[in-house]
Amino acid sequence: MTLLQFDDVSVNYASSEGAVPAVRGVCLSLDAGQTLGIAGESGCGKTTLASTVLRLLPPSAEVRGAVLVNGADVLTMNWGELRAVRWSQAAIVFQGALHALNPVQRIGDQIAEPIRLHEQVSRKQVDARVAELLNQVGLPATRAKAYPHQLAGGQRQRVMIAMALACKPDLIIADEPTTALDVMVQAQVLDLLSGLVRDLGMGMMLISHDLGVLGTTCDRIAVMYAGQIIESGPALEIFDNPKHPYTRALAAAFPRIGDPSARYAPAGLPGDPPFPDDLPSGCAFHPRCPISVAACSESAPPLLEVAPGRMAACFRVEP
Repeated sequence: MTLLQFDDVSVNYASSEGAVPAVRGVCLSLDAGQTLGIAGESGCGKTTLASTVLRLLPPSAEVRGAVLVNGADVLTMNWGELRAVRWSQAAIVFQGALHALNPVQRIGDQIAEPIRLHEQVSRKQVDARVAELLNQVGLPATRAKAYPHQLAGGQRQRVMIAMALACKPDLIIADEPTTALDVMVQAQVLDLLSGLVRDLGMGMMLISHDLGVLGTTCDRIAVMYAGQIIESGPALEIFDNPKHPYTRALAAAFPRIGDPSARYAPAGLPGDPPFPDDLPSGCAFHPRCPISVAACSESAPPLLEVAPGRMAACFRVEP
């Protein structure tokens, strides 16, 4: 069953100098029981794409295409229909829980709020559901009386996950949920999210700049650059055998424990991604690409199947 589908989605932000393209022609899908990873450097359009699912973009954003949640296009819904989708069908776990949580409200009340708004249940049932959710994310029910500042970073992130699960959605969108956490807590949160997808049969869209995180957590990965998907495929294949030169650079930048060459000569990619309002001609990656040819600056390569289940947008891709 397809929970989420992006059908030729493009997002432009209005500015004084004209439209700024943040996402360009994205086509992706996510099935129940699967995790789709979205990778790429900061500014490549990952969060903008994820925000289209629940229509969380600012008024200056113009969205084209279709974003289907359980087969219904959220971009054409009225506010009543969209309100029914939020929380109950799809929910989001934001980056930086300390900024997303209300600092003057107890966490139990914050978890309970969507339940009270979307379900006709008694106060006793709400309290029982909050305790169940906290237990589900590995926190004691007594923490419901705590304020956000009284919790550690990993605990606050677990609260965010509990809030996202409050109305039992089919789809979870996790936007860099472990960026500010240490490696031990990061592993615990990722294991928690993976377990929820496996045990509850939901789907998850996981956004990260870390291919290592995505490679061990996701079923499939889509790599974005300058607002476009430039490679997609099974997670382990993307990590072990990247086709696109940009994906190879991301994979090479991941440290390899026990490899002296990686320790003393860390890989990297010179330059910076282009600004959305100043994209180069042809392939947007060609100014930074170590194997670019003249054709790369003349026209943009289409996203084509280069191996079974593998898509890449590059004239120099190797099967």
